[in-house]
Amino acid sequence: QVQLVESGGDSVQAGGSLRLSCSISPVIYNYYCRGWFRQAPGEEREAVAAIDGDGRMIYADSVKGRFFISQDIEKNTLHLQMSTLKPDDTATYYCARASRGDSCLSASAYKYWGQGTQVTVSS
Repeated sequence: QVQLVESGGDSVQAGGSLRLSCSISPVIYNYYCRGWFRQAPGEEREAVAAIDGDGRMIYADSVKGRFFISQDIEKNTLHLQMSTLKPDDTATYYCARASRGDSCLSASAYKYWGQGTQVTVSS
C-alpha cells in the first residue's frame, strides 16, 4: 500500500524559506510522477512542482526560480525547498504520487496523496 506523509510546514515571514519533506512508502518509483501540490482556502488545488518519469523537474510558473524539488532515493523522500516565500504561497501543501510518468503537473494524473502540511507566510 502506498503511503505519503508530509512534514516541514510552518509559519514564516515573507522572504523566508522552508523545506518540506514527504516520506513515500514503500518506495519511490522513478517511472511515475511524484510531486507537490497546494491548496489555499476557497481555491482549487494547484500544481507546484514535480519530477516526471524521465527524471525531469518541472515547476508551475508562479514558483519558478524560488522553489526546488528534489528526491532522496535511498530514503524514499521527496523534498520541496521553498525560498523567497510570499503571502500568496500560503496554503496546505500536498505530496502526491501518480501511476503514470507524464502530465505531472495535472492533479488528475495522481492516484496517491498525503494528508498535507500547512505553510503560512505573513507579510
